[in-house]
Amino acid sequence: MKIKGIAVLAFIAATLFAASMVWAGSIVIKGSTTVLPIAQKTAEVYMKQNPDVKISISGGGSGNGMKALIDGSTDIADSSRFIKGKEVSLAVEKGVYPVPFAVAYDCIVPVVHPSNPIVNITMAQLKDIYMGKVKNWKDIDGPDQPVVVISRDTSSGTYEVWNKKVMKKERVFPGALLQASNGAVSQAVAKNKNAIGYIGLGYVNKDVKGLMVNRIAGSAETTLNGTYPISRPLFMFTPGWPKGDVLNFINFVINPEKGQKYVAEAGYVPLY
Repeated sequence: MKIKGIAVLAFIAATLFAASMVWAGSIVIKGSTTVLPIAQKTAEVYMKQNPDVKISISGGGSGNGMKALIDGSTDIADSSRFIKGKEVSLAVEKGVYPVPFAVAYDCIVPVVHPSNPIVNITMAQLKDIYMGKVKNWKDIDGPDQPVVVISRDTSSGTYEVWNKKVMKKERVFPGALLQASNGAVSQAVAKNKNAIGYIGLGYVNKDVKGLMVNRIAGSAETTLNGTYPISRPLFMFTPGWPKGDVLNFINFVINPEKGQKYVAEAGYVPLY
């Protein structure tokens, strides 16, 4: 009888554990590597405060985040640009109605190796470099060294904003070295004294040197007041109006007393 009673108790315990696993909340987040540090930091704090919720996060670029949103493989799509018209059409065809939530502001900073004496660059010079017209740093008052151009791949929201604001929709020249993430661009520039790349403000560190653009440094202040010329909002998109754990997490991220504190800690510009 005692053994039978223990077996029954074990069965009940296993059943309750299984039920808790079924009902435990889970959120999947995919997309922008720019928004990735914000998602990671806010999710870490949120899960500590809500231990019954599991949040899994992966990068891959804004375009891949949108694809995941459309095909139903993510609850939240991080994006460093707004959704495209063709993406809206594809989503609606599948019964998905994307809802945007601005979660932070950011600026895209051109970066060079710390040994490069250049401290300022103009929008026109950036465009010429990325079109392949400027091939040597001496052409823009730098050292007599070849320019190694590093860009993002076309699935990147950072690339989309750069293409619109800097390139004016002209194509980046074929000789540019393409990288799949902000972190990869930063690492590539840090290892090459002749390189130039561009990254989100939250990725600027001591291993690279951020350049002023048109004599204006990228910062929280210049982003919010609109004087820095390569600024943008950052988004989290949901497939329809969010509910349950997803809604609670989004509300946490945009709350000025909660998630927005961690936006600043991640190196980006809070909404408020």
